[in-house]
Amino acid sequence: MARVPWKAVGAGFFGGVVVGMIVWTQQTHRDRHNLFSEQPWRRLAALGHIGGAASAQNVWLLRDYVAWEKKPGLRRRGERLLRHMEQSLV
Repeated sequence: MARVPWKAVGAGFFGGVVVGMIVWTQQTHRDRHNLFSEQPWRRLAALGHIGGAASAQNVWLLRDYVAWEKKPGLRRRGERLLRHMEQSLV
């Protein structure tokens, strides 16, 4: 039976966590820009991502988005997310 190099396994796990956090941060930043994209499907995807992260900053972002959005379906989705987020932060 082969001996498991636990230090290498631990270093690999820690490296994976760090890389995951970096990718998540970049994704969040990109989604915030996509929230005001010209492409409706990008805005919908950004709403889905932002909706999963309740924060005071995202409440302000969603308020701006709801005021800006012209498509009724996307505006309603933004309003629902905004209400849910505001209630979860109270």
